[in-house]
Amino acid sequence: MAEAKAGFYIHVPFIEHLGIRILEKGDGVVKVRLDPRPEFANSWGSLHGGALMTLLDVALASAGRSLDDKCNGALTVEIKVNFIAAANGPVLGEGRAQRAGRSLIFSEGELRSEDGTLLAKATGTVKLLYPTE
Repeated sequence: MAEAKAGFYIHVPFIEHLGIRILEKGDGVVKVRLDPRPEFANSWGSLHGGALMTLLDVALASAGRSLDDKCNGALTVEIKVNFIAAANGPVLGEGRAQRAGRSLIFSEGELRSEDGTLLAKATGTVKLLYPTE
């Protein structure tokens, strides 16, 4: 199963389409990667902000999900992103769950280029989802 290999353990067609990969996951911290493709470009040739925002959304939600093995998904309640620099190559992201309630998780994260340049920062709240029986 492709999603299990990628570390998501759930089927999310959009994330699979973008090719977002989890590099590390555990204890409220997740590291992700997005490799650029021509169709991700904006009119200036950099990665489109929507692709970057999606990468941050995945990082923040996955960080929250990493706190509870029983949850089978996360729903973004709110996300705020600040774009700092243009992304022109592979993007590395990190999400960190900062405060966990019973079902709502506050997370923060950032995106960096491979040379460490800060590209974007985000904060957000996700609601953990659980299987219904």
